[in-house]
Amino acid sequence: MFSLIIYTILASSQLFTISPLPGFPSPMAEAVSGFASAARTCGVPERAKLHIAMNVFQLGYAVNHVIMRVALNMGVSKLVFPFYRNILALLALAPSAYFLEKKKRPALTVSFLIQFFLLGFIGITLNQGFYIFGLDNTSPALASATENSVPAVTFIMAALLRMEQVHLNRKDGIAKVFGTLASVAGALVITLYKGPIVYSPNSPSNKSLFSSFGDAQGKNWTIGCICLIGHSLCWSSWIVLQAPVLKEYPARLSFVSYTCFFAVMQFGAIAAAVEKDPLAWQVHSGSEVFTIVYTGLIASAMVFALQIYVVDRGGPLFVSMYLPLQTLLAAVLATVTLGEEFYLGGVVGAALIIAGLYLVILGKNEESKFLSENEPIHSMSECNGVESTFIKPLLEAPGT
Repeated sequence: MFSLIIYTILASSQLFTISPLPGFPSPMAEAVSGFASAARTCGVPERAKLHIAMNVFQLGYAVNHVIMRVALNMGVSKLVFPFYRNILALLALAPSAYFLEKKKRPALTVSFLIQFFLLGFIGITLNQGFYIFGLDNTSPALASATENSVPAVTFIMAALLRMEQVHLNRKDGIAKVFGTLASVAGALVITLYKGPIVYSPNSPSNKSLFSSFGDAQGKNWTIGCICLIGHSLCWSSWIVLQAPVLKEYPARLSFVSYTCFFAVMQFGAIAAAVEKDPLAWQVHSGSEVFTIVYTGLIASAMVFALQIYVVDRGGPLFVSMYLPLQTLLAAVLATVTLGEEFYLGGVVGAALIIAGLYLVILGKNEESKFLSENEPIHSMSECNGVESTFIKPLLEAPGT
């Protein structure tokens, strides 16, 4: 019930409206109600709650990069590990989805099942698969830096699918185009140019905290970078493709639970076909148990819940603005705990990607301002049937 706790916290902040949970005993319902009432008295401004949520989100995911690196260096199976991880995430999300969205969940159809299957394959199976193989051949800092290209790649896909408009005669369109080009250039620099080491924490005078879990030998930097780009492409595709599905199926937790269910089936089938050694399916130490539990409950279940919460109240751009924080945290954590080295190509590429991210965000913000100031909305007056024109902000103020 981990995800239920997360959702209760969010609901108590007046960011969700949750009715009494059917099927729960009265003590549980009273406890949830009491917890919500107590949290509402804290008086924390809504914008501050969004910032707190995003700091927790980025810290949790930055730690995930390091945890995954530790797991890979311990020799876990790259196919069995995500299978176990997504089982835990599903067990955490499904009960909350069942109870919290019981009334608003649309009827399940064959069309929805096919869409959930495909989105699970793209957004979780391929996404996590590319990420694991990319991280195995690079570093947590680089994996996190590459993810900063997701907003720009999402913009390209949305523009190609006519879901996003580009106006080259306005500064918002120019900013988005230059931001996209900078992100693509950064990804190319990271992939094609490794460069010299600019910082190494493994010098005799600068030992890492857990050097025994440090950088694995025999990495293929180019293959790793290609896999991380594939990871970003899958993540962006997931964001773009889920938008029309969520319009018809607005139960977000149920949507994530179904896609996670199909990802479990897909990872299980792939792992069963590839991993013939029974030892690959065994968990050999407490450290492996910890990595599976952390990635399943924190990096999947909690992150999914927080992302839904922030996107609903602050918008996707608000989430994107915090991605560089994750890169910084991942780099510091990887250096301190694993002794990861910094290469010139990675530093230059990460700088270009982050600069591109902020240009895309700047362009989107300018576009929102332009639309709020210049986009007329036509409506019919309820009183006399006369059409009126007015200007409506793109995003309404919280609480309206």
